[in-house]
Amino acid sequence: MAFSEVREYNYGDDIRNIDWNVTARFNHPYVKVFEEERELTVMLLIDVSGSNEFGSRQQLKKMLSAELAAVLAFSAIQNNDKVGVIFFSNQVEKFIPPKKGSSHILRIIREVISFEPVNRNTDISEALRFLTSAIKKRSTTFIISDFISDQFVQPLKIAARKHDLIALRITDKREDELPPMGLVKFRDAESGQEHWVDTSDRAVREYYKQWIEMKTQELNDLFLKNGIDQALVYTGEDYVRPLMKLFKKRESRL
Repeated sequence: MAFSEVREYNYGDDIRNIDWNVTARFNHPYVKVFEEERELTVMLLIDVSGSNEFGSRQQLKKMLSAELAAVLAFSAIQNNDKVGVIFFSNQVEKFIPPKKGSSHILRIIREVISFEPVNRNTDISEALRFLTSAIKKRSTTFIISDFISDQFVQPLKIAARKHDLIALRITDKREDELPPMGLVKFRDAESGQEHWVDTSDRAVREYYKQWIEMKTQELNDLFLKNGIDQALVYTGEDYVRPLMKLFKKRESRL
């Protein structure tokens, strides 16, 4: 609720809203009038680490992240909301404070498309801590990431108490399970380390699949426990359906 104006006291008004300074000045009771504040602040936390340079279906994860960010930014400006962006890797790479206006949105879109990070590693906790300290007013915050990061549970809990967090998890079908392709060299896009993996070994593929399922369940449990809505979006697939499902779920709770 935001302060709107002062008017004369009417019978039945809440006496807790009496403005004693104005009342004393005019020797007649006046009350403060409040209106529900409709304007929202929308924050986009965009993961720009090295792992987003992966994609097996003619679309990299970072391309999908950019498109999602653009759609959300344009949607927010249509609703006359403020929009801000935090680009992060293992540190906050760039912060664009929330503002309104078409020129501001176009600046965000340009940055989303062309931004090149300094670092390649991931630390979601750094972005969450920055959000909590920099954005004082409660915001609706979209975290656009593949969530391949460790030790961000506590910062996530703290941020979720202050802001309305929504997780958009970007992934690729090839990250769910390994296809049998024989002996393959895998390279970590963030650390640069390389490993040979025998993907023809069924036990190896099964172990990897179970590990991914375990990590996914841990994320799901974490989001559910902290009241964080989420959507899973795959590269090379239509993102409209999971977004619509997400927003309909949120709308049903209003």
